[in-house]
Amino acid sequence: MNKLNCLLLILLLPVFCFAQNTLSVQVNNVPSGHGSVKVAIYDSDDSFLSFDQVLRSDSVNADMGSVVLHISDLPAGEYALAIFHDENDNGKLDTNWLGIPREKVAFSKAKMKTFGPPKFKECSFKMSSDHEIHIDL
Repeated sequence: MNKLNCLLLILLLPVFCFAQNTLSVQVNNVPSGHGSVKVAIYDSDDSFLSFDQVLRSDSVNADMGSVVLHISDLPAGEYALAIFHDENDNGKLDTNWLGIPREKVAFSKAKMKTFGPPKFKECSFKMSSDHEIHIDL
């Protein structure tokens, strides 16, 4: 019986080690029901805020007040989120000629600084099981 338990443990170990989790993101203070709310998930400082190195992304139709996004199949790890309200639904963050966003933006655990966005470490959080986060636009 002991050998059988050991064998089962060895066979099931990869399932436990690579368990996939769901991240629920509640975005508050959505200013209107126009367009969509988009979220980008990053897993490293090197990729943070790079449009071509997003780990995962998702969007949901905007709803004045708050919206919820559910991102599934994320392995345990450290993540940071960048969120924006794509009010005109053109698929990109609109900025002025200085690069300052014209649409509402937010980050997990940090706010936009006077001279630019926060760093990955300021926004990052660890996820080892299903996780829920609330972010204000």
